[in-house]
Amino acid sequence: MPLAFSPQYTPPITITPVPIIYSPQVVSPIVSLPARLLALGISVACLTMLSVGAYLTPSPDGTATHIALGFQPCAFLATTHLPCPTCGMTTATAHFVRGHFLASLYTQPAGFLIALIAATTFWSALYMALTGRPSHRMLRRLPTQKLLFSFLFFAIAAWGWKIFIQLSHIDGWRFSIR
Repeated sequence: MPLAFSPQYTPPITITPVPIIYSPQVVSPIVSLPARLLALGISVACLTMLSVGAYLTPSPDGTATHIALGFQPCAFLATTHLPCPTCGMTTATAHFVRGHFLASLYTQPAGFLIALIAATTFWSALYMALTGRPSHRMLRRLPTQKLLFSFLFFAIAAWGWKIFIQLSHIDGWRFSIR
């Protein structure tokens, strides 16, 4: 055992935390005014979509809710007796804003997903517009190409579901919603 005064002696190493005064300040980035205005515009657009869904009464047939807005009935459905890829999306949105998530998912799964994305985007963009803090930084970490192909696959599967329930004559939400 070496003595404290011998050349082989090394004192034990102790690590002391760095005082907070020496730590660098982390400054939260603030987005520019044009970016905040763009975020506000996106927020208003999402809110408009969801508000229109709240204004409309969901069609019990699962399609044609958009007719209340003055649009024509789906020509693809009238011609082929098969729903188009967007048939039921307005109905699904009208169910979604009322909190009838299962009815929305049943009516048109892709419409449910779009309404969910719109609701999430509304709050995220409003946060960014009001505070100036970026809320989109985490989106850079998402694998965009995989998400895009996943959404495309989901939309095709949702269309297949819509065709199935249309041909099976079980289209529309027939259960009581309170």
